[in-house]
Amino acid sequence: MSKTPRKDNSPEGASGELLRVGLLSLDPLRMLGLESILTEKANLEVVALREPGSAELGGYALVVIDAGCTEHLLELVGGFRRRYPKLKLIVVGMETDHGYIQRVIGAGAKGYLTHLANEGEIRMAVEIVLDGSVWAPRKVLARLIDKAGAVDATAEGTKAPRITAREDEVLRLLVSGQPNREIGRAMGIDEGTVKAHVGRLMRKMGVENRIALTMKAVEHKLVAGVNVRADRR
Repeated sequence: MSKTPRKDNSPEGASGELLRVGLLSLDPLRMLGLESILTEKANLEVVALREPGSAELGGYALVVIDAGCTEHLLELVGGFRRRYPKLKLIVVGMETDHGYIQRVIGAGAKGYLTHLANEGEIRMAVEIVLDGSVWAPRKVLARLIDKAGAVDATAEGTKAPRITAREDEVLRLLVSGQPNREIGRAMGIDEGTVKAHVGRLMRKMGVENRIALTMKAVEHKLVAGVNVRADRR
């Protein structure tokens, strides 16, 4: 297992927490590419993992898995999720079929990227997943939410929840695909305040996670005019 040290002059994250991210791939070039992209973020400690089945991941916040490292991806993802329930997983693969991606997310991954994803998409996906959301095509998210019953059909004439102007601003930025850090920067508030706003919105909407909140806001047209990020449709 090789380790990419954090740059000496790089500060830790806003909360002072240094997050460990593992990269699991048997392709040296892909490993180097991902390391190069992710080490640009000062609060991430990036570690290259070489052996899919034997890595000890107790201290990791996130692991990025190259689908090509195993012939049993779903079993690997499911095994990691059972052993490390709090660990967040992002899969990088060649498949673009929504059914396949849905199975990967259903197995326990919190994100899916294709090998064609650019640097900006990779960084954004990592930030979104670390914030507690899921990064996948919007149609996949809609199917998963519908299957779990997180978004209820709204009867005609049902009143939308009353939200404040500040909550409306948070919701618009959230639906547009911005992570907590960017929402806070745009609004001039810290990440903790953003999380508090998101928590209140989830309670008002009657949902239990940010993905359901986003989809419910879109379906109920609470954020008309917001441009949803093309990479999440």
